[in-house]
Amino acid sequence: MLKIGVLGTGHLGQIHIKCIQLIENISLIGLYDIDLEKAKTVAQTYGVKAFEQVESLLDEVDIVDIVTSTPAHFELAKLAIERGKHVFIEKPVTHRLEEAKELIALEKTYGVKVQVGHVERFNPAFLALEEIELNPKFIEAHRLAMFNPRGTDVSVVLDLMIHDLDILLHLVDAEVKNLSASGVAVVSDTPDIANAHIEFENGCVANITASRMSFKMMRKMRLFQEDAYISVDFLEKKTDVVRLYDEEKKKTLKEVDLMELPTKNGKKYIHLAQLSATSVNAIKMEIETFVESINENKPVRVSLADGYKALKLAYQIKEAINMRNIID
Repeated sequence: MLKIGVLGTGHLGQIHIKCIQLIENISLIGLYDIDLEKAKTVAQTYGVKAFEQVESLLDEVDIVDIVTSTPAHFELAKLAIERGKHVFIEKPVTHRLEEAKELIALEKTYGVKVQVGHVERFNPAFLALEEIELNPKFIEAHRLAMFNPRGTDVSVVLDLMIHDLDILLHLVDAEVKNLSASGVAVVSDTPDIANAHIEFENGCVANITASRMSFKMMRKMRLFQEDAYISVDFLEKKTDVVRLYDEEKKKTLKEVDLMELPTKNGKKYIHLAQLSATSVNAIKMEIETFVESINENKPVRVSLADGYKALKLAYQIKEAINMRNIID
């Protein structure tokens, strides 16, 4: 049985602790936090050991789960990898791009596995798309949240938008061709609202909006491709697929619940389907799949390279926002 330790005992860290304790084939050895008193309190709550030194915890585990503040990610991950430990690291992968590149090199050198915690990859609404052939030409995403002081030490691009940037880069297998962005700092020192318009080399266009100044919560993404319109609601965990058929394709279908739509090019037929999404604990699932990748020696679901690409695009957007604000 693999042994795991958690680094970071904040709000998200405690969620990870709860999830790990639900997984059968790993053993939670203990936790570490730079705030020792907090670590001791949390450790007592969950019945595990609080380590005073991170090195002492590393000596007793096979895996570390890094759920600290982002600036601490790199040094902790580097320390763990150089000791031959597998690493699960929350998003954003690191504070700086060059740090993520160094971790990629270290991962190869030491032959360990590293997975990045882009949890929306494990959202039931997104998992429901696994059987759908996707080739989006236009993508629109809105991720809106009510204001919460936690997380405002970074731009909304790194706080919220990066979730959709990871999904976007997972869906579109092409390089970014053009990018423009705007953002406004309302109550914090960095943008609280941001929008990015991204054009890819394969012709796909994406319009991504993130806000932590909304009166309501929203986490939606819409995909438009030649044969379908797909709506993914990450918050409600629902996925709808609307397809348009002509007379010829209609003859090959088994569906009877088609809606007729007269057009200037003849009759078309609309089929609406709500994909079944199995309810899962996304954080528990991402840790389980990481453990599975170690035990079965197969690729992780969200690699360091994935984390690097999402972070790189986030920084390109931040730079575009800064340039626009300077000009304005």
